[in-house]
Amino acid sequence: MKFAKIALLSVAVLMVCSAASRKSKPVYAFGFSASFTDTVVYCTEIQVLDSVHLDKNGFLPYRDHYSYQLKNYLEYQKGEKNRTCMIYFSNNPARLSKERAKLLDRYKKDEAIRPEELKQAEFSFRKPED
Repeated sequence: MKFAKIALLSVAVLMVCSAASRKSKPVYAFGFSASFTDTVVYCTEIQVLDSVHLDKNGFLPYRDHYSYQLKNYLEYQKGEKNRTCMIYFSNNPARLSKERAKLLDRYKKDEAIRPEELKQAEFSFRKPED
């Protein structure tokens, strides 16, 4: 019985220490929206996602909810229908910034397409309800 108590106590201490030592990095993200029937593409600024951590595989939980937030904003606030929305995310803001610049450069090459930036004051991502 004494051995079981000591083992249980040491496991509890180990779990507390490992949870405290694990520092979670902030998650950064930007949204992108395009349509096959429109010449405007929308791109949000890079934002810090509040109280969000990547899962053990490095994926953003509720990715689809963030995409739908952008889609709903464009449909109901801007009147833009039938848009495909994506979210790009990373713990590394420099890598994400480079990805965003590369994506926008691809669309800026085509003169028929007009990229439009959504400022954070205009649109910002919110943590989805569990």
